[in-house]
Parts: sequence; C-alpha cells; structure tokens
Amino acid sequence: MFDVSIANTLQFDPVSCNGCGMCLAVCPHGVFARNGRTVQLVRPEACMECGACQVNCSEGAIRVESGVGCAAAMFRAALLRQSTPSCG
Repeated sequence: MFDVSIANTLQFDPVSCNGCGMCLAVCPHGVFARNGRTVQLVRPEACMECGACQVNCSEGAIRVESGVGCAAAMFRAALLRQSTPSCG
C-alpha cells in the first residue's frame, strides 16, 4: 500500500521497501530516512519530484511523477535564463 503525499505526486510503499538505501543516496532534499533495516518517508513536502528515487528503487516502492513540481520549474528557469524559478 502506497503512502500518498498531499503536497506532490510522491508515493512510497514501506512494505515493498527492502532497505537498500538508494533513495537516501540520491535524494537531494532528505525526503527519506533510515528506520532500522528499512527506510521511511520523513519529509514528503520537501520532494521536488526529480524522480531520482523512483529510478533507483529496485523494488518499485517509490512512485513520483517526474517532470512536474519544483524540479521542472528549476529546469525551465535555467533554460529560459530566469533568475528565480516558481515552484508553486
């Protein structure tokens, strides 16, 4: 069963998590934390929807719609040479 974040598209299934920690290694915002031998979702609101966690999760325990949210806004701002991305 996926825990759904209301702030963004991030979904995490703690039952499917094997505790490998790849999401910890690739998440730029500390959305996940170690919980004994597994990982837990601790800061879902900090997710910028870059998709790195989903791509690196071998168990399919993480779903996120990459290309939306703050990550997409940052890419757009860089491409359009805007100084401040709008993440809202």
